[in-house]
Amino acid sequence: MKHCDAVRTVSRASTDRVPFASFIVCTRNRAKALAACIRSIEETCRAYPAITTELVVVDNGSTDETQAELRRISAASGVAITIVMEGRPGLAFARNAGMQRARGRVLVFIDDDCEVGRGYLGDLQRYYTKGNRVIRGGRVELGNSCDLPFTVKRSLVPARFTPDVHPGGFVLGCNMTMHREVAARIGRFDERFGAGAPLQSAEDTDYLVRAYALGIPVEYVPDMMVYHHHGRRERAEIEKLHRSYSLGNGALCLKHLFKAPWLLKHFFWTVRSAFGETFSGARFDADLQLSHWPIVLMNLVGAVRFARLWLAGRATPTELHDVSEAVSRLERGP
Repeated sequence: MKHCDAVRTVSRASTDRVPFASFIVCTRNRAKALAACIRSIEETCRAYPAITTELVVVDNGSTDETQAELRRISAASGVAITIVMEGRPGLAFARNAGMQRARGRVLVFIDDDCEVGRGYLGDLQRYYTKGNRVIRGGRVELGNSCDLPFTVKRSLVPARFTPDVHPGGFVLGCNMTMHREVAARIGRFDERFGAGAPLQSAEDTDYLVRAYALGIPVEYVPDMMVYHHHGRRERAEIEKLHRSYSLGNGALCLKHLFKAPWLLKHFFWTVRSAFGETFSGARFDADLQLSHWPIVLMNLVGAVRFARLWLAGRATPTELHDVSEAVSRLERGP
């Protein structure tokens, strides 16, 4: 039984050559934001016409005007667009469907509420001409100054991941790139994680942990910039998202207990910080007044939820499920 169907809409700029880059955008009920996201990708493609690209848009069960908007955009676009329908709810399902259809040598995951900078494609080419096999993420700035400063990465310092820092947020899934060979080696995103799934978040962080365990470097660069229009302006919205992230990270600790035991170190550091906060210590985020205690609580909830999923057999590790097929498809193309 097929779970996803694709309609390929080929624009004026279509080519039979394998594209240098595939932009993969997963969306659900964000037609207006999606249109702005696609416009920004078209703009950076126009700025670098010598670089071959394609856009893969995965509609993860939208019920708004997303399909009509995609038909309108694809009919007029100068970028080759593939529209993929993935009915199973969950960002990881959508990412996997997009990755399966992408043809580019470099895969670029951009969220539907983000806009890429005009120089994005030039930065991408500069970083990937060396041929090194890495996962690489770029800077994420607020798209609207009225939104609260959360789910952004503003550091101006390049960095390479080590277990001394928590992988959550080191590279954000809304601006994550990799060679297709890297994706083939790591496999599919774990579909228990991510928005719309039981574990709510961390499908991108899980991917980073798995990459590091395989010896694949994970890098952050201060360019390749996107602007995140997340729209959250109330502290309660940030608190809710903060708890979701913490739940997913707690599940990661249990999932990778033996392959990445260093994740537990970060949990214990958070427990220590929470007790310190109780006695006038620093909060997790002083500006947003976010506490360490919800992290501790939701980490535990996430671990318990992961254990229940595993024991009940409701999901199997997708990186071990049909990986050979996924690798074969990525390596041979469509």
